Amino acid sequence: MSRRAVVIGAGLAGMLAAAALSTVVDEVIVLERDDLPEGPEHRKGLPQGRHAHLLMAGGMAAMEELVPGTRLRKDLLAAGAHEISLGRGMVALTPEGWLRRWRHEGPQMITCTRALLDWTVREAVVAGTPVEIRKGQVLELIGSDRRVHGVRVSTPDGDTDLDAALVVEASGRGTRVIKWLELLGISGIRETSVDSGLVNATRIYRTPPGAEGFPLTMVQADPYASRPGRSGMVLPIEGDRWMVSLAGTRGGEPPADPDGFLQYTLDLPDPVVGRLISGAEPLTDVRIGRSTSNVRRYLEKARQWPEGFVVLGDAVAAFNPAYGQGMSVAALGAQLLARELRRDGPAAPGLARRVQRAAAGTVDAAWTLAVSQDVWYPGTRGGRPGTADRLAAGYTRRLTRAATGSYAAASALWDVTSLAAGPTRLFRPNALLAALTGPPLPAPAGPPLTAKEREVLRGLDRTGR
Repeated sequence: MSRRAVVIGAGLAGMLAAAALSTVVDEVIVLERDDLPEGPEHRKGLPQGRHAHLLMAGGMAAMEELVPGTRLRKDLLAAGAHEISLGRGMVALTPEGWLRRWRHEGPQMITCTRALLDWTVREAVVAGTPVEIRKGQVLELIGSDRRVHGVRVSTPDGDTDLDAALVVEASGRGTRVIKWLELLGISGIRETSVDSGLVNATRIYRTPPGAEGFPLTMVQADPYASRPGRSGMVLPIEGDRWMVSLAGTRGGEPPADPDGFLQYTLDLPDPVVGRLISGAEPLTDVRIGRSTSNVRRYLEKARQWPEGFVVLGDAVAAFNPAYGQGMSVAALGAQLLARELRRDGPAAPGLARRVQRAAAGTVDAAWTLAVSQDVWYPGTRGGRPGTADRLAAGYTRRLTRAATGSYAAASALWDVTSLAAGPTRLFRPNALLAALTGPPLPAPAGPPLTAKEREVLRGLDRTGR
């Protein structure tokens, strides 16, 4: 049997899967249909690539375990990425009030452009492993409903068959995996979509002098207000720049013109984002993104699953990017693949099905978080709040309200949203008590800024507010 593995897609999920495979097979070939940039630049096949991305602590830990040399975090920071403490480095208005900033750091997240993250991971994997990236578009799987043993590929030199002991599909939202499986005789796979109609609008600004250490600032959407959700954030990225990303669900979409973009920020429940950027220098036009629906393919429930075939990343489940968990879920899926491969080897009977079922477990928490909020927005297609959603919303709102003045509640929310812990973390005794008793400290009346940060905000504000 071939000791070759083939990965479909050279995005984040694909390169992390390739890193996992590189230690257990003789050859790993990554097939990518798009031309890849030679540096940290946007590429065509990533529709959300120009908008805000947050790499959570759970995802960062998984990536560092997978990528050779374990220098990924240091390389990102050296390239200008920022490490943000959820406890101290973020100013956030939730639907239940402003979150307090604490002396404790809390989990860390990385902020940078998606282009920088993808390029840093790709360079590290290619430099530290025998992984080879080739240009080609996969046309179909080769094999049967019992075993996949390769792919048929369209290349610049024509169509060719490539045999493999293991094929990993990681081509993202545009995956054709259900069609490929149907051609093998595997049908009836359920696919669910929950689409709030969210539109992203993003513009890059030069970080104003003196504002280099300003905290990540966000005004979150309110799913429970019976009106379209509107949000905005300012996050630091590489190159001494701010990425300003707005998001609005169906009926509340942000505009693409510069004046409308600024006005949208000022019309949010608090105008802090608009006040910040009103005195900052824009470096780009406004970019619009619309590929934001939650889509899940329940591959783990297929009655039969072929040996030698695994699906990871957005090809399993793609999330509304507003919740910032897609990259981390992809990393956790690749980490799970690596552990199964180390334990049993790539040819172990039932390996592919075990990985597929376990990968569904890494998806569940992020899916629940995204969908349980998106179903509340007017005009959402594909879902409506049910009894479970109402119960979950009631508890989550109580816990979030407590988090405005309770460290126990805040730390529980940080751990779950960072994918550093599962949803059961929200029901530990200290979190339950905080949700029941409410915040022991009053919520901040406005953005919880230091005196220096307030001075920076006043200096930038051209709105007169």
